[in-house]
Amino acid sequence: MLSFTVRMTFEQSDREDITETLCQLAAESRKEPGCVSYVPHLVEGEACTVLIYEQYADEAALEHHRTTPHFHQYAVGGLYQKMRDRQLENLTAVC
Repeated sequence: MLSFTVRMTFEQSDREDITETLCQLAAESRKEPGCVSYVPHLVEGEACTVLIYEQYADEAALEHHRTTPHFHQYAVGGLYQKMRDRQLENLTAVC
């Protein structure tokens, strides 16, 4: 299983649009057969920061996610165009 977080910062003026885009991306991503979990969060105390927790069954499921039309529409064509910074953290489950 692959687990990771993606932290992105945006301009305050984009918050409503980013929230809507994240909800659309999450809804479509959760329908993917290899997606175990896809949960976007607003970071409390940081109005311009979002954190997405993602889990995929395996590398093939993650690659599939990155090739879907909704990923290209909402992530590449939406979030990536407005983000100021992006950080990825790969996670290893303890138990």
